[in-house]
Amino acid sequence: MNTRSRLQDWVPKLVVSPSFLLILIFVYGFILYTGYLSLTNSRMLPSYGFVGLENYYKLWRLPHWWRAITNLGIFASLYILISSVIGLGLAILLDQKIRAEGLLRPIYLYPMALSFIVTGTAWKWFLDPGIGLENTMHQLGWTSFAFNWIKDRHMAIYTVVIAAVWQSSGFVMAMFLAGLRGVDNEIIKAAQIDGASTITIYRRIIIPLMRPVFLSAFVVLAHLAIKAYDLIIALTGGGPGQATELPATFMYSYTFTRNSMGIGASSAIIMLVMIFSIIIPYLYSELRGEKR
Repeated sequence: MNTRSRLQDWVPKLVVSPSFLLILIFVYGFILYTGYLSLTNSRMLPSYGFVGLENYYKLWRLPHWWRAITNLGIFASLYILISSVIGLGLAILLDQKIRAEGLLRPIYLYPMALSFIVTGTAWKWFLDPGIGLENTMHQLGWTSFAFNWIKDRHMAIYTVVIAAVWQSSGFVMAMFLAGLRGVDNEIIKAAQIDGASTITIYRRIIIPLMRPVFLSAFVVLAHLAIKAYDLIIALTGGGPGQATELPATFMYSYTFTRNSMGIGASSAIIMLVMIFSIIIPYLYSELRGEKR
């Protein structure tokens, strides 16, 4: 019996161990390797001449990098804010037990089933003045209509926001809807008996109770914003010029097209630090809440 119980304990561990080993090597191992490359004078190929923090000093002196950071600030703030507002609005709408909920919910969620490459390509066609929305409106007779943001270096970053919000709002809606359905009905009924209106119930009771959901949505959206790459490549290619360059596209261009692997690796580590600065406080708050 002891032998059998030991086998039952060890078999799951043995089954999981190959996956754990692969993750340990190809995720955490390569993170450490990237960190080491960021401290070397690697150019086109890895080199092991140690230069300390020199690549980080060079990185923060590059206007190209500052442009990517500025674009990330614009993109991330608008993306998180608009996706959260739209997602919450859709969740509240579906929470009213409307008849078409079963139909609307998959419609809202459908964009998240697409890859960012597909989303970027579709929105690139839609926003292209020559074949997209502007051309269609001209053919319908509205010749004065103009919407060429994707070609305008001052407005192109906002087209990235539009495409990203379109894809992620349904997912955020699902998170908020789950949170809304998890609120205790007894609290809501007590507020209704006291004469509170529906708006007051949502504003004073339900939404404050959903702080963990807001935090989770923020972490997910911030993580997607920081590592955004495929959407940018498919939609704008980082252009016009460097108007939509983000840290992920900067990292790729300096590593593989500008033969500056050390600087590219240092930018990747900066991105990792950004993600950790979001995830670690989130995990701390979750663990702290469980202990309480």
